Amino acid sequence: MISDSVGYLKERTDTVFFDAEHFFDGFKTNPDYALAACRAAFDAGADAVVLCDTNGGSMPWEVGSAVAEIKKRLGGDPALGIHAHNDTEQGVSNTLYAVREGVRQVQGTINGYGERCGNANLCSIMANMSLKLGMDCAGGGRLNKLYETAHFINDLANLNPLRKKAFVGKSAFAHKGGIHASAVVKNPGTYEHINPELVGNRRRFLVSDLSGRANIVSKAAEMGIETDPSDERVRKILAELKNLENKGYEFEGAEASFELLVRKHLGLYNKRFFVEDIKTSVAREGKDGEPVSSAEVSVRVDGKFERSKANGNGPVNALDKALRQSLEGFFPAIRSVRLKDYKVRVVSSAKGTDSVVRVLVESGDDRAVWNTVGVSENIVEASWRALIDSIDYKILRDEL
Repeated sequence: MISDSVGYLKERTDTVFFDAEHFFDGFKTNPDYALAACRAAFDAGADAVVLCDTNGGSMPWEVGSAVAEIKKRLGGDPALGIHAHNDTEQGVSNTLYAVREGVRQVQGTINGYGERCGNANLCSIMANMSLKLGMDCAGGGRLNKLYETAHFINDLANLNPLRKKAFVGKSAFAHKGGIHASAVVKNPGTYEHINPELVGNRRRFLVSDLSGRANIVSKAAEMGIETDPSDERVRKILAELKNLENKGYEFEGAEASFELLVRKHLGLYNKRFFVEDIKTSVAREGKDGEPVSSAEVSVRVDGKFERSKANGNGPVNALDKALRQSLEGFFPAIRSVRLKDYKVRVVSSAKGTDSVVRVLVESGDDRAVWNTVGVSENIVEASWRALIDSIDYKILRDEL
């Protein structure tokens, strides 16, 4: 059947690959039959035979030894490929072992997307082959497009942001502990196995209760703010950061809020508006009525007061609308700001509905996207703080 199929196709198209499904499982059970299937494909004119670990259960050393044995028994230099699944988290390793044994056609998917646990991740395979095995498989040194490509395709698929992926994840070259950050500034090789720019990624310094002054200085530098580790203001920034994180704040995913914090301590932040008071309400008329949320906001800008009231789909949406109405007359540019994402996390569930919650807000305009954070036992208050930071940051960016 293999011979007939390959022969039929070869008469009608230039290139025919035979994907030997379940090859490695078959080779373990009956190596002679598995080998005969490959030989039949080659004899019928197949340009390559692709060895498939369809169930994803093979180990790298099994794949390596099987490929070596196949090449030996087929003789010459047969054109072999590899198709690995990731059911044992070995998809990339199995592919690399096969390549080391002479396989030259690799199948996989960007970011490892696929059925069950996914296919072998082409991003990791290409980076490892290029940077660890010395094989230029990206075509003309274009490996520095890898990060951009991975995130572009991830966005098209509308999936969660890539963070923990090797080489292309946002956390792949992120440094959190103060000692780590200090060391990597002096010698990147202490905590980085490659230069992140080789794959289009970049070094990131995270800020948290594990941070030291080096993290603060490096993170500020990313934002274009020059600081000195010996500056007493840096110590105060670090102290406030630790105090806020003890209360439940987390700035790793809220860089806009962190930048506002840094600029405030360095005297580089001129707050342009102040919220005097807010009122919110949620009401429903009758047992079958729709809930109605409203908010009233009073702000002060340069000694002038503005009060607005708005309804919305929930108290947070009503607050957002009322705040904008109060401020748009003073800062017309905030009309372009759009809420892109809104996330609520319970910091500690010990108190049930009285627990502290963390709200992360992702906002953006036609030029950039930024993230802010708010924390409180009151979900509306936490949201409010994140929303105010978001508007503050928009105004700051436009005035820089």
